[in-house]
Amino acid sequence: MNIPALNPSTIRKLGLEALAKALGPIGMARFLQQYEGGTGDYTKERQKWLKGQKVKDIVKEIKERRAR
Repeated sequence: MNIPALNPSTIRKLGLEALAKALGPIGMARFLQQYEGGTGDYTKERQKWLKGQKVKDIVKEIKERRAR
């Protein structure tokens, strides 16, 4: 799938249009009401996950995954 680079406003607009088309306006509203904020402290958890890793190693891993 070839998706052009879009700004956040355009992505939001297209996403809402797709939801409305697939679910109808009431279904779209019900879907959007399901948002949950989540719990925890992402920043602290991320620091634990990435502890000891170097940026170059993370970049290397990303490139390897993209090549698959």
